[in-house]
Amino acid sequence: MHSDAPPSAQPLARSRASSLLGSFSRRAYLLLVFTTLVWGANAVAARLAVDEISPMMMTSSRWIVSCVALGLTAHRQIAQHWRALVPAWRRIVLMGAFGFTGFNALFYTAAHHTTAINIAIIQGTIPVLVLVGSFFFFRTRVSPLQLVGVALTITGIAVVASQGNFAALTQLAFNRGDIAMVIACLMYAAYALALRDRPAMPGIVFFAALAAVAFMSSLPLLAVEVATGHFFMPTAKGIGLALFVGLLPSFISQLTFMRAVELIGAARAGVFLNLVPIFGPLLAVLALHESLSPHHAVALALVLGGIGVAEYFGAHR
Repeated sequence: MHSDAPPSAQPLARSRASSLLGSFSRRAYLLLVFTTLVWGANAVAARLAVDEISPMMMTSSRWIVSCVALGLTAHRQIAQHWRALVPAWRRIVLMGAFGFTGFNALFYTAAHHTTAINIAIIQGTIPVLVLVGSFFFFRTRVSPLQLVGVALTITGIAVVASQGNFAALTQLAFNRGDIAMVIACLMYAAYALALRDRPAMPGIVFFAALAAVAFMSSLPLLAVEVATGHFFMPTAKGIGLALFVGLLPSFISQLTFMRAVELIGAARAGVFLNLVPIFGPLLAVLALHESLSPHHAVALALVLGGIGVAEYFGAHR
């Protein structure tokens, strides 16, 4: 079979296709930078929420806020497409319960036992988990240069974790907050991989279903918190933080991440999540008055360099 386009038109068509792909990538990059900035801020919000709102109340509240926002902005699309959700209800329940509720519950519990910087650093393991999962479960091709990019970003995370002293890495001790974050990251990596095969429908409709599941599955955890005496009424600051995480980390940034995965795939989008352990500590400096050290600049250079290698040289070679 031959193309009906004249030979002179074929290079032009290829050029337009390349330009379109480049446009998709640039759009995805902006979405991912915004997403990771918001998620970095979420680590700070989790620390600020300690003694202001209980962990399970924060988990339930964020999804109440998110569901209300979805109902106000997407009710027509939800009404139009909800029937398409029915065949995938098992996937939706698992993704909402583990990727959202499980991750959030462990995230806010971890904040009571570890620092905002540790939370952000450990959250930086998600891209590696996504890349490994993409290879083993979907046989996604991973180029050597993409592995180099991942190695650079991991080195950047190690610089943050060791505060520039690599010998200190052998002496790092994980408390139960850190362990909770590791489990949370495994859950979110599985969620990110599952986005690859989500049902064909508007992203906001699929997200609305996940948010509804997240809210409902958070209620038993809230009941346990009340029954065990760990619940307390949130302060005004706690309510404000719940509104923040409900609108940005739980609503807007989830949609931007979904869209980015649609544009460039889970494996490539996952590399950008290495920005979370950079944005998190930098925002912690501003909000929690922690000191800024030269190793943060070194880590930022390594992470950005790793993303550049993995994206530009790895994905476009």
